[in-house]
Amino acid sequence: MGIRGAPVMSGGAMRDGIGMTSLRTRRRLIDRLRANGIQSEKVLSALESTPRHLFVGEAMAHKAYEDTALPIGHQQTISQPWVVARMTELLLEDDDGPKKVLEVGTGCGYQTAILSQLSRWVFTIERIGALLDQARERLQSLGYRNISYLHGDGFAGWESNQPFDRILVAAAPAEIPAALLAQLAEGGRMVLPVGSGHQELRVVTREARGFHEEVREAVRFVPMLKGQS
Repeated sequence: MGIRGAPVMSGGAMRDGIGMTSLRTRRRLIDRLRANGIQSEKVLSALESTPRHLFVGEAMAHKAYEDTALPIGHQQTISQPWVVARMTELLLEDDDGPKKVLEVGTGCGYQTAILSQLSRWVFTIERIGALLDQARERLQSLGYRNISYLHGDGFAGWESNQPFDRILVAAAPAEIPAALLAQLAEGGRMVLPVGSGHQELRVVTREARGFHEEVREAVRFVPMLKGQS
């Protein structure tokens, strides 16, 4: 994948980018995220090392390091970098690297790539088969190996690989799915947007006697849908 009209680049140059997708442009985004309250240096480092311009179409590549959501087809978007950083920061707070992370909503694979760098193994589910195939090909070509993929219904989770130390949901259900709560390990944490109109980011922790829930920022995500397509 390259930029239309640009010279042919080697694999390393494609990953590093040029012009509006260069490492310098990427670092300006990281400085902006830090200024806007993202504190985890390990999360910022993961975003800096991830070539977001390779996770969007050629027409959008020049906007890849703006702090905004972008379309990726199939009425889906790649999340705003600040939201990706914030959700990851909340998910991994006080954790040097969870063993098993479940991601619901693979999309283009950008959030998956971030999680891959910060955990031992990522299990990612996507309901849209075409998106999952594209994400798998992209992530494997970029060298991300500690990821398992499932074309399935995110509301059902991934029962055969439960429990999960962490769960991140990249679409907004009206209510927290019961199956995902059941698949969260004791002491585990789930971060997800919730709401059918007004949406809010929530952090759910499983404790010995139940679940503790915190409400964080207002957010806007595509709705979480059942089934496969």
